[in-house]
Amino acid sequence: MIRTMAVVGTGLIGTSVALAAGRHGVAVHLMDRDPAAARTAAALGAGTVGAPAEAVDLAVIAVPPSMVGAVLAEQQLRGLARAYTDVASVKSAPGRDVLSAIADPATFIGGHPLAGRERAGPLAARADLFEGRTWVLTPTAATARPVLNRALEMICLCGAVPVMMDSQAHDDAVALTSHAPHVVASLMAARLRGGAEEAFRLAGQGLRDTTRVAGGDPRLWTDILRANSGPLVGVLRDLHEDLSLVLASLDVLSRSGPGQGARETGRVRDLLDRGSQGLGLLREQPPGGARLRVAVEEAPGELARLLAVLDESGVTADDVSASWDQDTLTAEFAAPATAAGPLLRRLGAEGWTAGYADLATDSEVGALR
Repeated sequence: MIRTMAVVGTGLIGTSVALAAGRHGVAVHLMDRDPAAARTAAALGAGTVGAPAEAVDLAVIAVPPSMVGAVLAEQQLRGLARAYTDVASVKSAPGRDVLSAIADPATFIGGHPLAGRERAGPLAARADLFEGRTWVLTPTAATARPVLNRALEMICLCGAVPVMMDSQAHDDAVALTSHAPHVVASLMAARLRGGAEEAFRLAGQGLRDTTRVAGGDPRLWTDILRANSGPLVGVLRDLHEDLSLVLASLDVLSRSGPGQGARETGRVRDLLDRGSQGLGLLREQPPGGARLRVAVEEAPGELARLLAVLDESGVTADDVSASWDQDTLTAEFAAPATAAGPLLRRLGAEGWTAGYADLATDSEVGALR
């Protein structure tokens, strides 16, 4: 059970992790090379400033991707924690840096919470920033089981939903869903620097939606884009091809008379159709949720007691499946993403071994008892 934590890097994500953990009674130590950032986080109630006197249960390395390896090696050498994770939005390059820099890779597991805001810094932090959001974990073959379980418990404390991924698969995915969109938003927002005053009076919600994420910290995002440049180049190259085709088509149409440019019009329409189809795929994604698993001992009334607790949490008996393994009954069910963390904590407090079913193994990964 996590009772103590250190957060190294008190920006938006690090401070939000500290605030979320602190709500559940975890003693959090705040560390940052910028003393003002750590003091600001402490003033928000995120924890106390300074390194702990003895090793904490978990250290969260909340620094840019290029710094993860060096910072982790430094903190492991000083014995900051018994387990370590990071929150960088790129996993492959930092993961390689970590494995080459640290003495004990068994104590580390990579992580990335899929949450953020257009503002940076501790003042933008929120304790509920991760509620219902996906939190990717990228364990290596060297990652120790207790370290994985510590990371899962932290995710539970933050109200997020854990997902296991290979580092490269993660980086390929975020190149498409996060990093390329940031580049596109910045490209569009940069055009505004030369815009006429009259144009700004006509700016509507569509422009604000398109450019919102361009407000992120340029230094941090330069680091992110560099760290994931390989997968990102592939996505941007495809965008470039589409943009070049549409640009050429619109150029022809701008000089075409009535009844001309049918082919070019078709190309523009094709892009808009594909864009509409892509948006439809995004809208079809189901709401976030998690499958949970609970081990129930073969004792009179024990299953009924579990079902009563689940019913209070909005999970009915019809939603629960059960299977036997010798004398142990395993109950499995789905819970809303925002309810999964609190429900797991309650089940653990009432004596059950509970965890995330999609992460569970024979020894029940993610047990919170």
